Amino acid sequence: MEDWRAGGFGIYVHWPFCQSKCPYCDFNSHVAQEIDPDLWLRSYLSEIDRFAEMLPGRVVQSVYFGGGTPSLMDPRLVEAILNRIGERWTPSNDIEITLEANPGSVEAGRFRDFREAGVNRVSMGIQALNDLDLKRLGRMHTRGEALAALRIAQKTFSRVNFDLIYARQDQTLEQWRSELGEALTYAADHLSLYQLTIEAGTVFAKRAAKGLLAGLPGEELAADMYDVTQDMCSAAGLPAYEVSNHAAPGNESRHNHVYWRYGDYVGIGPGAHGRITVEQRRLATEAHREPGKWLDAVARKGTGDVHQSDLPGHEQALEYLLMSLRISEGTDTERFTRLNGSPLSEQVVLDLIQIDLLERRGAFLRTTAGGRLVLNSVLRALSKDL
Repeated sequence: MEDWRAGGFGIYVHWPFCQSKCPYCDFNSHVAQEIDPDLWLRSYLSEIDRFAEMLPGRVVQSVYFGGGTPSLMDPRLVEAILNRIGERWTPSNDIEITLEANPGSVEAGRFRDFREAGVNRVSMGIQALNDLDLKRLGRMHTRGEALAALRIAQKTFSRVNFDLIYARQDQTLEQWRSELGEALTYAADHLSLYQLTIEAGTVFAKRAAKGLLAGLPGEELAADMYDVTQDMCSAAGLPAYEVSNHAAPGNESRHNHVYWRYGDYVGIGPGAHGRITVEQRRLATEAHREPGKWLDAVARKGTGDVHQSDLPGHEQALEYLLMSLRISEGTDTERFTRLNGSPLSEQVVLDLIQIDLLERRGAFLRTTAGGRLVLNSVLRALSKDL
């Protein structure tokens, strides 16, 4: 069996435009005054056709519209993209089609149009449930608008996720406990809960360097917030199935599982990355980040990719390890050995088990609750000699 089949096959479509750039965001997003939807559609369809020629006969488990703010897209553009995907590949019977949305770009009629276009899951970037913190995070919506948008989404789609950011400026443990408790009353089946991190190149990073980002929680408080998050979500029936993602059993994000189980995924759109298997070669793909360059490359060269490279077995093994240890099912050590040509260091594994950072379940290695808290350290120890 080809290795990618253990994770499945998905398609990521990047829409790079937002109404404004959030100060904490390091995603490939841009603010544009004018967008030619016909030009973008031609480019997306061209890329779908190119990848379909490379990867014939695939069954698609998931399609994910990310960004940027895909809920700003014309629903007819989404429909045309999904129709072409359905023409070039075979959608699975239970295909998951997710669209990211910001509350400020939500209205009932527009969401109905997305549903009719084929979208069956929405992921909403709410980020905070109070107006002061929303303003600090640079969000354009209010608490009231966020909750109204969430109600619309839950009436329109059977599966809805929303994101929150914690460890924000001046946030106390009790404030986060209260906010998460409220969020759990709204969440039906999935929550994404991220600790605020200061990413290089963002507005927040520049403010922090000047000492203008006061009140961020220290490591100990942030760790306590993480522990509270795990306990409260588990008690509410939404246990963590990945470091930052919580879901009722059976409602985990299928698209993200393609990544974490190290399946094949096509990346379409500016800055999109992919991992695809072509004639038993695993390829890493990366598209031009700047929207204009991507459009020009698709038109002139017939490809939006700026890089495409072979991944040797040991690099595949390392990527699989980095991805799979994030999720509750863990790493299949037999699969790792097949990819790498040699197993993980048994001594390192035993040492990590001894200090309760790893546990062994048959052929699988999983991080413990403590191990997930220091995941980067666990990964460094396991990958040191790879």
